[in-house]
Amino acid sequence: MTVLRIAAALIEDGSGRILLVRKAGTRWFMQAGGKIEPGEDAAAALIRELDEEIGLTIAESALRPIGRFSAAAANEPGHRVDATVFHLTIDHDPVPAAEIEEAIWVDGRSVETLPLAPLLRDHILPWWRGGTGRG
Repeated sequence: MTVLRIAAALIEDGSGRILLVRKAGTRWFMQAGGKIEPGEDAAAALIRELDEEIGLTIAESALRPIGRFSAAAANEPGHRVDATVFHLTIDHDPVPAAEIEEAIWVDGRSVETLPLAPLLRDHILPWWRGGTGRG
């Protein structure tokens, strides 16, 4: 099984909502982020991906590490993701770009009505709900 090393962000808006993205031609909502390139660390990869995907420019100091998780890849059958996940709170209107077709803010109730990537469903949402008391 192929393992994809990725960096992802649990992005909150400060009022109980999280930002989810959906790639073009797919149905799964997930965190913004992407593959870590050779020679890149997870934080640098995430900063690059957030700029490319949703037009967000941030400093590394804004990222708070959550942890490292493994899950089935949502859009690549037979693959798993090894994800380094960070948390940040922003006031930003995302501008979907690159392969991102949709970027939405959702609260803890409406997130359950969406098709969710395994990483989000099995690891990120439980952390968000348990770690912050929100959702």
